[in-house]
Amino acid sequence: MKPTVWVVDDDSSIRWVLEKALSEAGMQVRTFESAAPVLQALDGERPDLVISDVRMPGEDGFALLRRIQADHHNLPVLLTTAYSDMDAAVAAFEEGAFEYLPKPFDVAEAVSLARHAIAQAPAAEEEPAAEKRPEILGEAPAMQQVFRIIGRLVSSEANVLITGESGTGKELVARALHRHSPRSDGPFVALNTAAVPAELLESELFGHERGAFTGAVERRVGRFEEASGGTLFLDEIGDMPAELQTRLLRVLAEGEFQRVGGRQLLHADVRIIAATHQDLSALIRDGGFREDLYHRLNVVPIHLPPLRDRREDIPQLVRHFLEEVANELGLQPKQLSAETLEVLQGHGWPGNVRELENLCRRLTLMAPGTTIFPEDLPPPYRDSTPEESSGDWQSALAQWVRAALQNGQSEVGDRVQADTERVLIREALAHTGGHRQRAAALLGWGRNTLTRKIKELQMEEG
Repeated sequence: MKPTVWVVDDDSSIRWVLEKALSEAGMQVRTFESAAPVLQALDGERPDLVISDVRMPGEDGFALLRRIQADHHNLPVLLTTAYSDMDAAVAAFEEGAFEYLPKPFDVAEAVSLARHAIAQAPAAEEEPAAEKRPEILGEAPAMQQVFRIIGRLVSSEANVLITGESGTGKELVARALHRHSPRSDGPFVALNTAAVPAELLESELFGHERGAFTGAVERRVGRFEEASGGTLFLDEIGDMPAELQTRLLRVLAEGEFQRVGGRQLLHADVRIIAATHQDLSALIRDGGFREDLYHRLNVVPIHLPPLRDRREDIPQLVRHFLEEVANELGLQPKQLSAETLEVLQGHGWPGNVRELENLCRRLTLMAPGTTIFPEDLPPPYRDSTPEESSGDWQSALAQWVRAALQNGQSEVGDRVQADTERVLIREALAHTGGHRQRAAALLGWGRNTLTRKIKELQMEEG
């Protein structure tokens, strides 16, 4: 007997596409324009799966999901939406959705998810999340993948390793993981391991007893004790000295530690979220990072894309930061002219989202009038024209390198090479419809080379 799928969407084209694809996959499909007729139909019938849009006239997809969870808790629901942020993704999983699929979605992926939803048990029922301002913004596919990973981890205490360039928002993601975890009632304690002198880092992490070393005039509690029952965020873990890597590994393996100069064994009741802008695989090859510690930390990897790889998010981020700074300072929010926004979307952003936030703060304070024009931008941005970025890629690259060097960025050559290969791979796969062998041939590589680079560049879907 064919499995039955109900598709709920006020967009007739979406209904048509899903109905055609699911029917060709051997499923019986019924379509609805809104939630009300679905709830009426559920009084006498029951499908194997409901695929629902979030934003619809009348009751939205979340309201429909809650009604289904209350009355038909074994019925899986797959939510789709064109208006996606991290809170929406997390809320979908918290409220019991089987999966959260941002539009535009790949039809083959939707069919695959439908098969999995029908074959597997639904997610456990959770209380609806309170409505609030989005914690992290982004509609780019790479950010949607980050949101989905966070959503999948709402009931998990697994260690997480967040990678990404400086300024991409790694601590924001760490805080979001904590807030949406079973440890959310416990403390969130952050430590930038690169900001603490190596000789003091052990004491900072584990605490010390009075007299443990010169200057230790009293007992001090370390970050592991402060974070007990909660989450310990270790930023820039790649800069941790080798001897402390060994001790951290022992603590993670045994779940116990001692203060510096102490004998009492203390229980390490913490979830570890680590972050780095460095390539830990390269550090392991060079002997700068322990491979066994890497595997302890990298239970769930999350990679944050640089802002230049998610330029479609810049307008939304700019509006958010301008409103946030204006509210903070008690001022009227400023807005960008279309020309100014075009200039900013052509900028290289070596400092990523943090650089954009700082620029919005500066413009709120310094730009005259309520509308910001290109001439109001500081020179590094005013000189970044869209024509340079799109028409002459070598000039755009030169400009990006200059900005990166002026901002004190390191490993610039490695970053340029990695970003170039990402663009080549992404465009070749898009051109071939995802066919790796043909994409590799177009790039002049072997298929194994392409597969290896996709893995090294962390372009695999999570």
